[in-house]
Amino acid sequence: MIRLEGVTKRFRSAAGERTALDGVDLEIAAGDVFGVVGRSGAGKSTLVRTINRLERPDAGRVFVDGQEITALDAAGLRTARRRIGMIFQHFNLLNAKTVAENVAFPLRLEGRRGGDVDRRVAELLERLGLAEHGRKHPAQLSGGQKQRVGIARALATEPKVLLCDEATSALDPETTEDILTLLDQLNRELGLTIVLITHQMEVVRRVCDRVAVMKDGRVVEQGATADVFLHPHHETTRAMLAEGEEAFDASVVPAGARLAKLTFRGAATYGPELSRVARSVGVDYSILSGRISRIRGEPYGQLTVAFTGGDAEAAVARLTERGVRVEAA
Repeated sequence: MIRLEGVTKRFRSAAGERTALDGVDLEIAAGDVFGVVGRSGAGKSTLVRTINRLERPDAGRVFVDGQEITALDAAGLRTARRRIGMIFQHFNLLNAKTVAENVAFPLRLEGRRGGDVDRRVAELLERLGLAEHGRKHPAQLSGGQKQRVGIARALATEPKVLLCDEATSALDPETTEDILTLLDQLNRELGLTIVLITHQMEVVRRVCDRVAVMKDGRVVEQGATADVFLHPHHETTRAMLAEGEEAFDASVVPAGARLAKLTFRGAATYGPELSRVARSVGVDYSILSGRISRIRGEPYGQLTVAFTGGDAEAAVARLTERGVRVEAA
């Protein structure tokens, strides 16, 4: 659905030149929820704004649904943008207009009139849980309701792609979960391709099929979310995932222990594989740290363990045979 080829973007000012995107290549499949993560200044927002050409690249090409966005003239770009919705961190609603008028705004720009607009607005307000708020103004809404209005407005012209630029960063955790559930539902029901820009790793873990990690304008790692999050290769990914997770205390590690990081996925997450293997090979173990959670609905568990008092290598081999990923801790 979306393809970036060698996309480069530089910003120039009195202070000099800064490269926001440095030869980015990226492909996003139709129907995917694709996350782009990185620290502030990594180039995430610039990247998403090249997809609908709010930022024009200095080099490279951008394709959306087979059409080269970077080659379009002004009229062609206006037409193409009707199929690319966008929502923002701070909602960007028109405060002087009602909720219904905000949702109708892109339809009016398209030239639609009368009953056609009213029907589409009513349909969207109902789908987004805003049917009772159509006559209110944005100032009368909560943050979550404002973002729902932003989503309804972005969906007004029936886009194939929805771009989300830090769409949950201004929301509290409960409202964030509510909006993520809504985006997940829209993806599944409408087949929307969603590109989600965020610095919140839990957001990606919750809803994204695939993810790209950015640093200094480059994509340094990408792949299926579960693979990238459970087995990160680049130091930037590892550092971002480590934030908020408490490291184990090295002082409690038994002398001579064999340390290992175990990853369980799917049904094995809840099985007694570790204890079974420990009994079968006669090894003791201590759990130093761990977590059980889900990535895009798939359960996983990761444990850091110290094997002692037996054949640790036999335990590692047996766990590997049973489908457990074993890495050095």
